[in-house]
Amino acid sequence: METALLNTAKNSKMQASLLVLVLLSSCISMKSAGQRLAPPRPTREFRIEQIEDAVDVEPEKAIHLIGMFDAMYGGEGIRDEADGDSGGRWRAAEGRLAALWDRAVQNLTERQVAAVAEKRWDDATSLERSLSALGISVENGTNGTYLLAEAKEYLDDGNDLAAFLTAVRAEQYGALEAADAVLFLERAVTARQRRTAAHFLNLAGSLHAVVPENLRAYAEGRDSPADMIKGVATVIVDRGIKVERGRGFNDRVLGSAFFVDASGLLVTNYHVIASEVDPTYEGYSRMYIRMGDATSPRIPAKVVGWDKTLDLALIKTEYKSSFVFSVVDRISPNVGDTILAIGSPVGLEKTVTMGIVSATGRRLLQIGDVIQVDAAVNHGNSGGPVIDMEGRLVGIVFAGIEQFPGLNFAVPAERLAAALPAMIRGGKAKRPWLGLTLAETSTGAEILYVAPLTPAAELHVPDGVPVKSLNRLAVTAERGGFITALQDSLFQNRPGELVALETGDGRLRVMQSVERPALPLAEAAKVDSRERITAPLFGIVLEDGMSGSFRAPFLIKKVVRGSVADEAGLSAQDPLLIRGFKLNEKEGYVLLDISVKKRLSGYFETNMQLPAALDSPDTL
Repeated sequence: METALLNTAKNSKMQASLLVLVLLSSCISMKSAGQRLAPPRPTREFRIEQIEDAVDVEPEKAIHLIGMFDAMYGGEGIRDEADGDSGGRWRAAEGRLAALWDRAVQNLTERQVAAVAEKRWDDATSLERSLSALGISVENGTNGTYLLAEAKEYLDDGNDLAAFLTAVRAEQYGALEAADAVLFLERAVTARQRRTAAHFLNLAGSLHAVVPENLRAYAEGRDSPADMIKGVATVIVDRGIKVERGRGFNDRVLGSAFFVDASGLLVTNYHVIASEVDPTYEGYSRMYIRMGDATSPRIPAKVVGWDKTLDLALIKTEYKSSFVFSVVDRISPNVGDTILAIGSPVGLEKTVTMGIVSATGRRLLQIGDVIQVDAAVNHGNSGGPVIDMEGRLVGIVFAGIEQFPGLNFAVPAERLAAALPAMIRGGKAKRPWLGLTLAETSTGAEILYVAPLTPAAELHVPDGVPVKSLNRLAVTAERGGFITALQDSLFQNRPGELVALETGDGRLRVMQSVERPALPLAEAAKVDSRERITAPLFGIVLEDGMSGSFRAPFLIKKVVRGSVADEAGLSAQDPLLIRGFKLNEKEGYVLLDISVKKRLSGYFETNMQLPAALDSPDTL
């Protein structure tokens, strides 16, 4: 009897559970059916919901998304087909967008105010730049005042390198007063950095500050090459044993480095220490420095930060150098100036060679330009300092051409100064990216190519138009220097900040930058057609050629001066057929196989293979 009652209770529970499941299933089925019968929602609604989701969490992203929405749906052609009206729902959407825009700007402003109140100066500076891109001036200070406050905090913390670099940036905004100049002068003398002291002495003089005589005497002194040699080290990266043809060899990378702070920070080249931080490297890697000859002990060192785009790295050791190089002068040398290069060619420590600045403005790196020098440098000189006859740092050796001993190159010291703040923060230096490839013109820079899936593409930035301004400032430069000037103006921005770009189509677009890929054009080549990617890689702008006399698939619309195509003798209106395209991302190059009928050669058909490097220096 008891068992029967228990079974009855169990059956009742099971029946109740089944009934609940049936009811739930019916509700779900009814809901799904209702959804299936409902008309599809307009894509514009989903876009607005994206903006609503971001406006309070990521106001910069929300502003970028509003720009995307405007690029996709704004202007002519927007109609509500249901009532034939040119307003209707679009006007309602515009009202929502206006409210969302105001909310995003308000959130951005509040975050900037909070960053200042909390003395997060780096964040305050970053947010101020985003607001400036929107044409909004903050009322609680300027970039200069934030930078000066940050520099003084660095001084209090004993972080001399960051303090001096930040103070010089604040100086560019006119934020330093006489007392500030003397304050940083005193610290430079205490830190035994003569060139840094000379810099702040000059500033103090321009501000009519009273400078104690002992500070003036030290700042006006001069360091000899013999003094500077003490601040240069040999870098040894031990990568174990390399086996070739059955025999083992020591696999070592030799380079040079120089001290930039008494705490043991040194600057060298990224390619010297690459195996220490490159995630694709598989194998043993240990780094040391040596301060004397080959019998001197090896001192362990570690990488603090690196900037691959400029081939620079910041390393740290426990050794305390008696000489520290200044990085605040920001000297731009002139062609013909005499210079000295200090380093360890083939491991021969403390070698000094002399030469001249052979040229400036060489475009060999992804960002900015470099100096060409003729001072003798060899393997092992990479990462060593280049100084002028005043003892000022003007560059960092990074490359030479082996078969041409007189062709050697150095990263300008002003680019090192600009890159150091990000490297001091540690890890990989992250740089902003808009998605543009530019071409120099006689009057400025023109947009040659817009990479897919980038901020510029999302806001429908057109190609073939000139850049009028960046962040609401017209870019001025000598002919041939416009791209470098644009890159420099964007360089200090963090990825994720807002950037204002004015172009020749009469539009001012505000977009959110993203982190720059290691090889931007490699990423573009993976998602774009080979016909379009010929423009940024080879300088070939194509157009439909089916109407041409040779019935070729394409005609060359334009050849960029100085490009791979220009060097190969191609010209506008040449009929062209692409036969092959090979991307080798690991080795950093691409090959283009073409058949072209050169107009200037009587339309004689030629098969050619054009090579191009993926690390283009013309991207923004």
